Amino acid sequence: MPRPIQALIHTEALAHNLQQARQAAPDARIWAIVKANAYGHGIDRAYEGLRAADGFALLDLAEAEKVRSLGWRGPILLLEGVFEPRDLELCSRLDLWHVVHCTEQIDWLAAHKTQKPHRVFLKMNSGMNRLGLRAGAFRAAWTRLNALPQVDEISLMTHFATADGDEGVARQLAAFTAATADLTGERSLANSAAVLRFGADPAVRADWVRPGILAYGSSPDFPAHDIAHWGLQPAMTLRSRLIAVQQLAAGDSVGYGARFTATEPLRVGVVACGYADGYPRVADTGTPVLVDGVRTRTLGRVSMDMLAVDLTPVPHAGPGTEVTLWGRAADGTVLAIDEVAQAAGTLGYELMCALAPRVPVEVVA
Repeated sequence: MPRPIQALIHTEALAHNLQQARQAAPDARIWAIVKANAYGHGIDRAYEGLRAADGFALLDLAEAEKVRSLGWRGPILLLEGVFEPRDLELCSRLDLWHVVHCTEQIDWLAAHKTQKPHRVFLKMNSGMNRLGLRAGAFRAAWTRLNALPQVDEISLMTHFATADGDEGVARQLAAFTAATADLTGERSLANSAAVLRFGADPAVRADWVRPGILAYGSSPDFPAHDIAHWGLQPAMTLRSRLIAVQQLAAGDSVGYGARFTATEPLRVGVVACGYADGYPRVADTGTPVLVDGVRTRTLGRVSMDMLAVDLTPVPHAGPGTEVTLWGRAADGTVLAIDEVAQAAGTLGYELMCALAPRVPVEVVA
């Protein structure tokens, strides 16, 4: 039989989470964010669960071609815009909307020959300081785009840097509002954290919201709030099985570097999952895990293909027993990916995107 590790993609969870975004930001249209191959879930696997969105937003042209090939005929937005002038040809052919965040992209549009004007999203740098034009240059950019025959409709957007923290969105919202007060065009501001925390404010939700990580069942402001608080469901389960059991005596250690030493007799399970599968190597003793739906902990260092778990809470467990590394166990018990990520000093985003190609993936309801 094949090695027992497997990832499950839950399409009903994706649809549910998208609906939570709609409830949190009423009347706004929704971009389903599928960059990074749908946050590691696979665009083709996530598509059915996300097709109730009003549009798909992503990074590169290959992802856009994938979404079109799946049958989507609605809006597709390139979140970083085009990377060179010839990309505009594919935008015309695939009917892609694209972000404009610098003057060079405006130059490329001005030189582009097309019979069908482009829909663009002009991005303002309101404080994130990654992409976008600062307030002083934003109006001039809008005026220039508005005069181009290559441009049809101009929408306005920004990105919140601290929607998940104490600072919130007030400062950036004020800057964006002031800079765009008398400019026409639809607005898009809210990421996952802004949708859930501030989506009730019409100024924040605006015309389009951009729920990313929340759609995949991770809380954007964990640990302040977990997925249960926001009514989200995990869209990915990583599961495996025990392949061996060891009986430790007091003083015995586990794994490379002997990072864990038993202080009393202890049953230890060996799981067919390691860092070559995408499980974080830096996850140390105490990282939560479910064995047969029962919460327990990892022990010692994660190896390339295996990790060890404490079987004290599950004395009946043995080779073949189900292990849930994150997601939903067979009995319905949930281990949020955020908890595993926190123990590894990272975020659920990284764990999703790090799922290794060698792990078999199955799409389930």
